[in-house]
Amino acid sequence: MQQTSTSGSSYRDSLKSLDTEEHIDLAFYRPIGYMWACLARRLGISPNAITIASIFLGIAAGVLFYFNNIWINAGGMLLLIWANSFDSADGQLARMTHQYSRLGRILDGLSGDLWFLAIYIAICLRENVTSHFFMTHPWVIWVAAVVTGICHAKQAAMADYYRQFHLFFLKGAEGSELERAFSLKRKLATLSWKRNFWQKLFLTVYTSYTLQQEATSPAMQSLRSALDKRFPDGQIPLSFRDDFRRESLPLMKYTNILSFNWRTIALFTALFLRMPWLYFLFELTVLNFLLIMMVIRHERICRRLTLALKDGKY
Repeated sequence: MQQTSTSGSSYRDSLKSLDTEEHIDLAFYRPIGYMWACLARRLGISPNAITIASIFLGIAAGVLFYFNNIWINAGGMLLLIWANSFDSADGQLARMTHQYSRLGRILDGLSGDLWFLAIYIAICLRENVTSHFFMTHPWVIWVAAVVTGICHAKQAAMADYYRQFHLFFLKGAEGSELERAFSLKRKLATLSWKRNFWQKLFLTVYTSYTLQQEATSPAMQSLRSALDKRFPDGQIPLSFRDDFRRESLPLMKYTNILSFNWRTIALFTALFLRMPWLYFLFELTVLNFLLIMMVIRHERICRRLTLALKDGKY
């Protein structure tokens, strides 16, 4: 697609990278998101405003999933697809206009969490009035929802972390949103609850999020420390970056499965079957298995490359 005067940036430039893009996104959400982004740019709408709009759309979708009516549920599906097209558009607009911000990244992650919080609550309320088993054992579906939500948060967080780590070596620090907890803590220390309440609140949540990502990937943190020691100027050689990319690229398909599209395919299938609780089962079994496999394989890659650094290969 040619560069357009309305966007000031080509469609390809609005993508994160072909390495990390998912096929469904490239075929569907990214083209639609690009059109939203071009329109938003002409109207002077910011990426954060699009993200906030997506939150309302996603929550509205969750409300419609409460009803045991497939046509109303279909309306919720369309709203959720619309919300995700906005979720695509906010990042594309930010890349097109260079309106990057930590707040935008936090809002972007929060939006998906709020969508699925609404969806989980709707499923629980629905099952408690439509399923004989859950009507007589109402606590079961709520416990399942809480456990699933915790797993969902971990799955999404690690998928995003590994994707950003891959982008760091592919495009450099400017092409990645990879953060470090110690730098976030330093920033937090400069903020006051009295003068910077909202900024500090958002950053506190984001720091906790980053700490959990780092705690789940100790070998990755060892690799980052080894790189800092070996290349204190931050100029990591191309040979190392290429080696990491080659090893990491096969894992990107798992980060995509753990993201939005395959979750919604499972969710929509469960709704069409009139058994929305099956979605919880999908997250607890299939997605948790993929998460564990992804973490194990990524940690193995990081340990191998850390040893190569220590042996002076790079």
